[in-house]
Amino acid sequence: MTASPAAPAVLAVRGLRKQYGSTLAVDDISFDVAPGQIVGLLGPNGAGKTTTINMILGVLAPSAGRISIEGCDVGTQRAQALARTNFAAVYAPLPGNLTVAQNLKVFGLIYDVTQLDARIETLLERFGLVRFRNTKCGLLSSGEQTRVCLAKAMLNAPRLLLLDEPTASIDPASARDIRRLIRDIATGGDSGILWTSHNMYEVEEVCDHVLIVSRGRVLLSGDPRRLPAEHGVGNLEELFIHVAREPLAFAEHRA
Repeated sequence: MTASPAAPAVLAVRGLRKQYGSTLAVDDISFDVAPGQIVGLLGPNGAGKTTTINMILGVLAPSAGRISIEGCDVGTQRAQALARTNFAAVYAPLPGNLTVAQNLKVFGLIYDVTQLDARIETLLERFGLVRFRNTKCGLLSSGEQTRVCLAKAMLNAPRLLLLDEPTASIDPASARDIRRLIRDIATGGDSGILWTSHNMYEVEEVCDHVLIVSRGRVLLSGDPRRLPAEHGVGNLEELFIHVAREPLAFAEHRA
């Protein structure tokens, strides 16, 4: 499902900058994520993707610019904005010594989820985790752990879901299942998703819109299935490699 251009933004980023001394990690990035839309944030290592996500989460303060989540400014209304947000990443696993149900219970209490027990049952069913209810997360496979992380991220029914490399380090069959689950979240129409990935075939399959960043700037944006042809290459992976190798050429094109 591709969100209507007229749909109000779940996430609005305007003129976002982050500077560390003389290093400009994020340089004047602006974009929206609408309800029901999956936006891919792509770029080589060090491009500014994770810094951008950390600013959206309120972990880092921007040097300049504005981030709003459903109209709530992350800088001045942080609690209200983040109550509408959640996050999952391969590098942020849940405590391995707690069972699946215990992890969901703990995080549900942190998020102050109402009718928590019922919500946990719904998510165990939705993400195929019922039989792992009493299994410690550290004993699960990578794909199963990813499903638990997604269930955790959906506990508060977020309007904005941030996914940083959600299918990294899992086998192709598990990755396919995770993509289907994430696509189902978006097609519900309530949640917008910002997704980072280095798997361009995955991005072409899942994302409605992509932003390709390098050196902290958005150099290209558009439909991942049409963007490569618009720039004379065969697929998104070729375009990604071209941008990574020659960012200045695209920066000139952008200007």
